[in-house]
Amino acid sequence: MEAIKTYHDVNRQDASSSFGISRMEEIHAKHGGKPDEPHRHDFYTAILVLDAEGQHFIDFAEYELNGGRVFFISPGQVHQIKEQRESKGYVMVFSAQFLAENNIPVRFIDDLNLFNNYGDAPPLTVDEDKQKILSSLCEDMIRFYRSDLKFRDQALGSLLRLFLIESNNLCTIEDHPQQLESSQRILRDFRELVNEKYTDWHGTSDYASALNITPDYLNRVVRSYIGKTAKEYIQSRITTAAKRLLFFSDLSIKEISYELGFSEPAHFSTFFKNCSGESPAQFKKSH
Repeated sequence: MEAIKTYHDVNRQDASSSFGISRMEEIHAKHGGKPDEPHRHDFYTAILVLDAEGQHFIDFAEYELNGGRVFFISPGQVHQIKEQRESKGYVMVFSAQFLAENNIPVRFIDDLNLFNNYGDAPPLTVDEDKQKILSSLCEDMIRFYRSDLKFRDQALGSLLRLFLIESNNLCTIEDHPQQLESSQRILRDFRELVNEKYTDWHGTSDYASALNITPDYLNRVVRSYIGKTAKEYIQSRITTAAKRLLFFSDLSIKEISYELGFSEPAHFSTFFKNCSGESPAQFKKSH
């Protein structure tokens, strides 16, 4: 059993709430500056950092908690923020239910490519002018969120959509080439298949066959959108699952290897070391 803390409700005081937004300084004061333990959510999280000093850990990758950054955390990702002083910024949380209630397809989130489920989840870097744009949207969200105005939720849905679109447009990663709807569908279907089959299918050819395309074409599509091959994406999914089990469960390395679909523990150890640079035992000990 995994011992990791999982938050299921967007608002712990109101289980019916499907959206929330707070200032980072308010959260810091509420918790007395103490960092939360590593945890995950059943919902989406976006964090606009205006001024901060510290570290943000997402699925065991460490990122500097600096001003001028936006973090996007997907449901299921393990993360932890460690502040060295009070941070300034905004934290937005919203569920798939909130998206549905405001006619925002989950595929809209997928097409933005801001929320990465596995592997690297680097923050988006924004300059001061762009921070002002995003901050203004956050302040409008707070105003509506803390009111009983008519069409409150619809306004929040529109502002959230604008925040995500602005973030996507401000992305510092090189622009992707023009993509067809068919290739976007392939990427979405591939991600869904990996999440469903990663313990059974470890090779690109299995997924390509299920999608009725060649492995080479699948690699080209995945690389054009997320900057890594299909094989690397599959490996990231398996490695992330392995790290979570090594850190949060009491399973032995042998049990974890079988849990993840490896026929021999030695094969799992070789795979893990090739992908992470250390053996499962070294990872468990160092963390």
